[in-house]
Amino acid sequence: MKFLFPVFARFLSCMSRPAAGYSILFIVCALCLLPVPASSAGMPASGEDAHAPLGPDVIIPVPARYEISGDGVFDMDGCRTFHMKISGPAAYDSRDIAVSDLVSELLSLPYSLSGTDAASKADILINVGGRRHSKTMLSGQDESYRLSVSPDRIRIDAPGFSGAFYAIQSLVQMARNGKVRCCVIEDTPRFVYRGLHFDVSRHFRSKEFLMKQMDAMALLKLNRMHLHLTDGAGWRIETESWPRLTEFAAWRPYRRWTDWWASDRHYCEASAPGAYGGFYTKDDIRDIVAYARKKHIEVIPEIEMPGHSEEVLAAYPELSCTGEQYGGSDLCPGKEETFRFLEDVLSEVIVLFPSEYVHIGGDEASKQHWKTCPDCQRRMEEEGLADVDELQSYLIHRIEVFLNSKGKKIIGWDEILQGGLAPNATVMSWRGTEGGIESLKSGHDVVMVPNGWCYLDYTQDAPFKEPVSIGGYVPLEKTYSYEPVPEGLTEDETSHLLGIQGNLWTEYVTEDSHAEYMYYPRAFAIAETGWSDAADKDYGDFRRRALEMSEMFAGMGYNTFDLANEYGERKESLAPVSHLASGCKVTYVMPYSSQYPAAGDATLTDGVLGGWTYGDRKWQGFLSDADAVVDLGELKQIHYAGASFMQQASAWVYLPEKVEILVSDDGQVYRSAGIVWRDMPDSVDGLYFKTYGLVLNETCRYVRFRAERSSKAGAWLFTDELIIN
Repeated sequence: MKFLFPVFARFLSCMSRPAAGYSILFIVCALCLLPVPASSAGMPASGEDAHAPLGPDVIIPVPARYEISGDGVFDMDGCRTFHMKISGPAAYDSRDIAVSDLVSELLSLPYSLSGTDAASKADILINVGGRRHSKTMLSGQDESYRLSVSPDRIRIDAPGFSGAFYAIQSLVQMARNGKVRCCVIEDTPRFVYRGLHFDVSRHFRSKEFLMKQMDAMALLKLNRMHLHLTDGAGWRIETESWPRLTEFAAWRPYRRWTDWWASDRHYCEASAPGAYGGFYTKDDIRDIVAYARKKHIEVIPEIEMPGHSEEVLAAYPELSCTGEQYGGSDLCPGKEETFRFLEDVLSEVIVLFPSEYVHIGGDEASKQHWKTCPDCQRRMEEEGLADVDELQSYLIHRIEVFLNSKGKKIIGWDEILQGGLAPNATVMSWRGTEGGIESLKSGHDVVMVPNGWCYLDYTQDAPFKEPVSIGGYVPLEKTYSYEPVPEGLTEDETSHLLGIQGNLWTEYVTEDSHAEYMYYPRAFAIAETGWSDAADKDYGDFRRRALEMSEMFAGMGYNTFDLANEYGERKESLAPVSHLASGCKVTYVMPYSSQYPAAGDATLTDGVLGGWTYGDRKWQGFLSDADAVVDLGELKQIHYAGASFMQQASAWVYLPEKVEILVSDDGQVYRSAGIVWRDMPDSVDGLYFKTYGLVLNETCRYVRFRAERSSKAGAWLFTDELIIN
């Protein structure tokens, strides 16, 4: 039913404001009047009988409470009339939405409409703002709802318009076969913030693409769209006060970000032949925000600062510390002109976006030039700032004061904690959960987006069968397994946890179809984690529903990951290996990185092989050469020694240049048993594994592995097990 939820989304968001106590009755077409072509969302999912009635057990996210009432069925084919009543607090809804717009749209559809002004004769009855609310519903306020299906009528009760809207989304999912099982659903969200992130800087997406994703978000009861509008890859919003941002900084001579990144990373004029990019005009933003309102979605704009600002500094180099066009990525907080720029831009942004938040980024600022910049040093001396971290905090705090004065709150990535957190800032915790936990303990609001679970740009299946990605491995099951509420916090501390968000960064995601492939079905898991109670989560049941929902999405024209043919984790990692060195002591000549310790000193002989990602706590990482000695405990005859390494150039993970294996009887004098050389270029895309091993005929007690790290700057080296037999 491809038109089903867009129509009713508009319906619930187009309410006028009646006088107190006044009831409004509208008679419009019901859901069954919409077509159900075989190629659309009405097509039954795999394993579903085309005529079997569906109930609450197909809904994503799973409702808080529901009961199925025997074998009764509401037949959508017989549904013709609709009655709505608005009363109580809902009658004073502050949104200025004209009902006539909805009625006009419905009347323009090629269906005959009939209805009645008597509630008793309606097939579908919606009561917004009435008193028929349970404690479950009231806990979620206006997003809660009660949906009752009997053979003769569907009734929806909700405290507010959002709840009625979400009841329709549940009904849409149950109605895809044309028949709905009789049931009662009482539903309310767990968290107020349930979001998806859209990186439109690295690859520009049309407003039509964003609207299409809002349709999907609405069906899943996701209510925040985070737009990453600016970054080094391009400026994406019309800014009249600083026009070079869209004349120049929004365009580059390469379509693919990877090609641009490998080049000189320069920008070009909009009129240049082959220029790639684009930006949203102010009218585009108004259209996006208006559509989001109809879908009960808040659009949060992100204007990145002070780092990731290469495009700004290319257009206006005077805002950098060096004054050079391509001389850095950080805005200069020592110059007043920088703050004039930021306040000008933000003043234009906040007029366009009614969101209570403005995201100010704050991540990965290098601060390199701040240490020697005369303007920055002067600012630090005048403000009594101890270091460049406190200088960043000064910038963030000053911008917060400005935005607060305009009635807005700031939200930023967890790096804004560095140097001291601005008083009223909300933290988006992406580098694991530590930043979020610290912020919750200090009384700040938090949205959890830990990259190990919520980064949708990581591959979702075996990399050999998936499109090239930035690295990592986050399958649907792992995303679904994430529990946002940290252990050990007080009730007051956890009250500041607003919710959860899924992030899709698009360095390697050029096409719209690829973006959808990365979102779905993992966005289903984000939605259920954000809406449903943790006690109600069951991955086996969720996967069944996700398979059905994926087919529904495919029928609506979305490109989804093929969950039915998921390959899964690297097979080698699923069973322990046993060998002569199992459990033996390892001495590290060169220490492993504290960032990727895996199981610590026991990692390389624990019998556990790594999976598809270096971040799975099985692979041990080195930012230096790896040099480790295995003590077999006594002299033993060995016939093989080897170790596996991985390469994923997109994540700066490279195979070693060579691995030398040495043996010793006493741990003092070593003799070389041989060297294995790398036989793969470090420029190859994708994920690869290589075993550096030798067939030996040695008697020794100690075996030493010396792996020479790639000479590429910033190269990581990862290994999982030193196998000796």
